[in-house]
Amino acid sequence: MTVYKAEYIWVDGTEPTPLLRSKTKILAVGEEPPTWGFDGSSTNQAPGDKSDCVLKPVFTVPDPIRGGDHKLVLCEVFTVDGNPHPTNTRAPLRAVAEKYAANGMWFGMEQEYTFMKFDGTPLGFPTNGYPAPQGPYYCGVGGSQIYGRDIVEAHLEACLQAGLKVSGINAEVMPGQWEFQIGPVPPLEMADSLTLARWLLCRIAEEFGCDATFAAKPAKGDWNGAGCHTNFSTAAMRESYDAVVAACEALGKKAMEHVKAYGHGIEDRLTGKHETQSWKQFSYGVSDRGASIRIPWQVKIDGKGYAEDRRPNANCDPYVVTRMITDTVCSAE
Repeated sequence: MTVYKAEYIWVDGTEPTPLLRSKTKILAVGEEPPTWGFDGSSTNQAPGDKSDCVLKPVFTVPDPIRGGDHKLVLCEVFTVDGNPHPTNTRAPLRAVAEKYAANGMWFGMEQEYTFMKFDGTPLGFPTNGYPAPQGPYYCGVGGSQIYGRDIVEAHLEACLQAGLKVSGINAEVMPGQWEFQIGPVPPLEMADSLTLARWLLCRIAEEFGCDATFAAKPAKGDWNGAGCHTNFSTAAMRESYDAVVAACEALGKKAMEHVKAYGHGIEDRLTGKHETQSWKQFSYGVSDRGASIRIPWQVKIDGKGYAEDRRPNANCDPYVVTRMITDTVCSAE
């Protein structure tokens, strides 16, 4: 019998920021990944005396690391009685995405991250002290500016081989800090793709002897934090600038509700400095990277398009972010 390896991937219950988990199941070629289980007491999702949790496959792609017939299997977590687990944030997004499907919501998310050495410092930082101030690293080139490009290229190729809709990569403003972008795609595909891309990044970094962190402020001091800027549009926004402005206004009415759900450590990142608006305030503006919501200049010129929510942290839950933006914007249309 010919077999393949199915890598089951899920989001655990660790607080304040959940972790990604995975394990391998051997299946016959041609066999679809079935429902499986795991020990929830080891993932902060169940007590020891009622430890069983259920994995239900929801999104399967080719495994670019193992190759061949092998697969990556993204799963939702359920309880043994068949209900979505309290840590399952994908289930609420499913309901909202279905409710507003006719609004044609699209997302493109810009995932920033930082490579960390095992001594706890970012890749490119000296063991003691700090590198030269930020400035030459963003979209830079050269051995004194760029650290980790080999990992980034391996990750990009893996995402493409997996069929994820990656739209670009670039070096960011701090040594060892990078970004990849996915989209534009509908809400569920956005969150699923970002989750698998995060898993692939962490898995590939293992082979290069470092970690990839999504921490919102990976290095203290005069450095930008790490965000997950979220571009979004409805069908109406793609046809009308007034709809773009209306979406920004709707988000402003629920500003604090969103900020509180956009990732751990947001107060450390949204300080009003380093291309951010303060987490305590809300603003939107054309070409303004110091605003909560940026309207790109081309959108203003074209009179239609999309907007960018600059508040989500790098460690945000993409299922929560896409659900909240979809619900807030679409319910106001």
